Amino acid sequence: MLEVRDLEAGYGDAQALFGISLSVNAGELVTLVGANGAGKTTTLRAIAGICRPAHGSLLFEGKPLNAVPAHHRAALGIALVPEGRELWPQLTVLENLELGAFERGARSRRTQSLEKVFELFPVLKERAKQLAGSMSGGEQQMVAIGRALMSRPRLLMMDEPSLGLAPVMVTHMFAIIRRLHAEGLTILLVEQNLSRALEIADRGYVIETGKVSLTGTAEELLTNPAVRTAYLGI
Repeated sequence: MLEVRDLEAGYGDAQALFGISLSVNAGELVTLVGANGAGKTTTLRAIAGICRPAHGSLLFEGKPLNAVPAHHRAALGIALVPEGRELWPQLTVLENLELGAFERGARSRRTQSLEKVFELFPVLKERAKQLAGSMSGGEQQMVAIGRALMSRPRLLMMDEPSLGLAPVMVTHMFAIIRRLHAEGLTILLVEQNLSRALEIADRGYVIETGKVSLTGTAEELLTNPAVRTAYLGI
């Protein structure tokens, strides 16, 4: 479904990615593992069209993405749940969700999508008229995931969905991610809770200083001594 080939990208004069290559097959849950500043967020932003690559190529379902603007990538079925959620705090929960279905194809199925989001996150239905900025961190993360789902994505990218959440909410978030994957959604996950991420992933890539240093099945990475020492503290 997704191919990233020799990707180089950064911000101004600061290069963050140095030739990253990875792939995500349809129906897979793939996780990117690495320390803070390794380039994981930049990789997701480049795929979403927010950060423009300096070199390399991006392919989605066999078609080149490099020249496709971000809003058109959303229409193709690529959605990003950004780190920090990036909601519109002065809009209601419902308004934030509806903005996720802005693209014409998603807009025509907005009612069905909204029903699905409310079924996943019943609290959002109860608080549909509440300002998003007044909600707890965990509830805001539900809104951010729900907003992405409203676009009816074929590839859902999630950047640190458990960051800053209480343990009970972290467990809930991973249950939701596991469910979405079981329902057939393709997911590319960046997550600070590496052991949890690898427990639910099919495959993973270890990124160090803007390069892929290791790749393998989730089980292979979980049992790799270097990964266990560097990232799991074992």
